[in-house]
Order: sequence, then structure tokens, then C-alpha cells
Amino acid sequence: MIGWPTDQRTTQPAIGKKEHTMIIQHTENKKEDLKRLVLYLVLSFSLAWLWFFVSNNNGELWEDMSNAKQSLVALGMMCPVTAHILTRLITKEGFAMTGKGSMMLGIVFRDRKWIWFLLAFILPWAYTELGNAIALLISPDMYDPTYYQSLDVDSRILFLMPVNALISGTIGSFAAFGEEGGWRGYMMPKLFKVMGRVPALLTGGIIWGLWHAPLTCIGHNFGTDYPGFPYVGIVQMCIFCTLVGVLLTILTEKSGSVWPAAFMHAIGNAGPSILQGFVNPDKAADLPVSPGWAGMLASLVLVSAALLWTIKSKQRERQPEEA
Repeated sequence: MIGWPTDQRTTQPAIGKKEHTMIIQHTENKKEDLKRLVLYLVLSFSLAWLWFFVSNNNGELWEDMSNAKQSLVALGMMCPVTAHILTRLITKEGFAMTGKGSMMLGIVFRDRKWIWFLLAFILPWAYTELGNAIALLISPDMYDPTYYQSLDVDSRILFLMPVNALISGTIGSFAAFGEEGGWRGYMMPKLFKVMGRVPALLTGGIIWGLWHAPLTCIGHNFGTDYPGFPYVGIVQMCIFCTLVGVLLTILTEKSGSVWPAAFMHAIGNAGPSILQGFVNPDKAADLPVSPGWAGMLASLVLVSAALLWTIKSKQRERQPEEA
């Protein structure tokens, strides 16, 4: 029979001076990373929300804006990367382009890293098309064979929409870089240091979704004609950003660069879907699922597959070490 030790102090291994110093250093580094993260978030939110207010001080809805005004408001996308640069200036972290603790601005194709750039072009089409397919399967009444005409899309180029989104998204990736250069380039690495991986992915997605709140409130993301506007839209954006954020973060980590995330973000914004020409969201009001929620379900499927693949990859990497 094994009894409890009478004096637990004799059973605890002594912590050496070196180990004690390392623990203190780790704690101090964590506190420093948290301070830098808070500074970054304050700058990112304040700059963006101030810009959204100033550029649309009359509270005009997104659908009522001219193209010029929409472009003006959308310049707020540059605020996260601007906050990244300002934070590094204030904290004196430096501006390394590549490597550990860098801004991750390099583009490297060796060691099969080109695969992650390729996925950045494919994934937006995959989750957008899958989302529309799920919407049609669950709510067939949304199918409208002539809906593409209301989008001013010629039937002859409808099936080239993914290619069009690929080209326009790549050209417009600099705008998406404004967000990804901040979220993936600074926020996520700091969150990983401050908390565990899963909490960081969840927290990062919610932060990203809340950052969009002023835009969601004027109908930028989901329009205005839905129950619970704009609060349901803000929650929906947080869920969507969490799911897509996992994919964007994996692309950034695996490639060592924020550019795949910027490409994927930009192409996703361009709407690379053929089926969207046949899914009429106006018919979704009384149906069990909207294209937006179906898109999130599609993202969940892809995120689950990505996480499963990541776990399997880590297990394969450990096997040679254990052998």
C-alpha cells in the first residue's frame, strides 16, 4: 500500500537558479508581449473606427454610397498594418522582414512553401462555392436561374467568375494586406505567446469580427434586411472571422509570410463563385438558412479539415523523434 508522504517538501525536486531565472524571464516576456498586444489593439481599433466615422459622418448605409465613397471608407482596411508599424516604432521591436519576430513580409517558394500560396488562391473559391451549394441544398427556394442578370453579369462570363476574382483579388491584395499585415503579421503571433493556441485562435477571430462592427452596422458585410440587425450581423461576423481566421493563420505560419493570407482575403472579398449567380438572398428571409450562414458552415468544414491535417502532420513529425 502506498501512502501520502508526510512532508511534501521532501518529494519536490529543487528548482535550480538557472531554471528559476528562466521562469522569471518567461513571465516577464509574457507581460511585455501582452503590453505590446494591448497597445497594438488600441491603435488598430481607434485608428480604424475614427476613420470609419470621419469618412461616413452622416451614417449613410453601404448600399446607398457611391463607389467613390465606398472606396474612401474602405481605406480603413489599412489601419491594422498601420497600427503594426506604429507599435513597432513605439516598442522599438525593429522592422525585420523575415524570420522569428519579423513582419513576415518575405515571399519564399522553396521547401514546398509554394503550396500555401496555391491554397490561398483555391480556398476562397472552395468555401464560397461550398457555402452556396449548402444554401441551395437546405433552402432550394433560393435557386433563381436568372439572378445573375440582376448582378449585371453576362451569362457568357458567369462561369469565369472564379478566374475574374483570382485576377482582381490578386491585383487588390494590397488592400487586404492592410488587414492581414496587422492581424496575421502582429496580433496572432502575440496572442500565441500570451495564451494557448486554441484560445488565441478564438480570441483573434472575435477581435477581428468586432473590429468590423462599424461596417457591419451600415450593412457592409450582410446588408441591413435581416432579423436582429445589426447585432446578429456582428455576432455572425465574429463567427465567420474566427473560422476563416484559422485558415489564414495556418497559411501564414506554414509559408512564413502574410502574403498568402492577403491573397486569400482579397480573393474571398471578390466573390469567386459561380453559384452566387443562381442564389437569390432575397428569397432567404423565411428560409432556415441564408447564404451567409451557409458560408460559415462551409468554412467550418474546411477549418475542421485543416485542423485535422495539422494534427496529423504534427503526429508524423513526432514519430521519427520517438523512434
